[in-house]
Amino acid sequence: MSGQIAEALYGVLGTKEQIMLEEPMSGHTTFRIGGPAKIFVTPEDRRELAAVLALCRKEGCPWTILGNGSNLLVSDSGFAGVVIQIGKGFDQIAIEGEQMAAGAGALLAQAARQACRAGLSGLEFATGIPGTIGGAVVMNAGAYGSEMKDILLSAQVLTEDGSQREVSAGELELGYRTSSILRNGWIVLGVRLRLQKGDPETIGQRVRELTAARKAKQPLEYPSAGSTFKRPEGFFAGKLIQDAGLKGFQIGGAQISEKHSGFVINRGGATASDVMELCRQVSEKVKAQSGVELEMEVKTLGEFR
Repeated sequence: MSGQIAEALYGVLGTKEQIMLEEPMSGHTTFRIGGPAKIFVTPEDRRELAAVLALCRKEGCPWTILGNGSNLLVSDSGFAGVVIQIGKGFDQIAIEGEQMAAGAGALLAQAARQACRAGLSGLEFATGIPGTIGGAVVMNAGAYGSEMKDILLSAQVLTEDGSQREVSAGELELGYRTSSILRNGWIVLGVRLRLQKGDPETIGQRVRELTAARKAKQPLEYPSAGSTFKRPEGFFAGKLIQDAGLKGFQIGGAQISEKHSGFVINRGGATASDVMELCRQVSEKVKAQSGVELEMEVKTLGEFR
């Protein structure tokens, strides 16, 4: 089946370099973990993306969308389907007055830097988030008291029937690490953000402050997928984990960070199984200690036991 799909993909994508077989996903996630994707494709524009999706749906082939791989844990056995990366062909950023139009593949950090240079405020919180604009909207990414829903005007999406729509922020139902995008089967193509005029030096100072805070508090020196668990209502996941005596707790190459207990890090050679077992035991111990059930924020891809 995969051979037939790959052959058909050669007919809808511009070059053979856009299709990779048995591509290790460890090279496409910030965890630096993951087995091979059966087929890995990089469409260069919306037409190619729509054609790839139509082909996968027609052939009944499993597929998934990938941005920067910053909130993802791929199983050690990989993914027996098509991974579609939204990257270079979707990374345009344009500023029009106090609005920013950005492609789904644009990096959040790059968008924040461009806003800063243009003297526009509102994206400072995103400076250190390693994801893409598209992924940030799907998950309503946020930090330091701000999130995407605060600045999002609308998103351009590709619907299940292959049509393109402009959807208002309200229709996306953005909440804590959630939106209606996946529920509706939509794929984000681009967004329009509402920013505010500000003093470039003041904005730059805020960016520097948040960057310094991240470096001081987060284990940026190790591969990770960012905050591993969602924030339980009324609690902080990191504090619950620390109070359970689990700071530094390690299984294989996966460890609860000694700098920030809300992060699971890859200390070197960690497998996806290491990470999942660590998270299972942490959740179990936290539940026994505090009665609070932790839910993973990191998304998984592939088969896990």
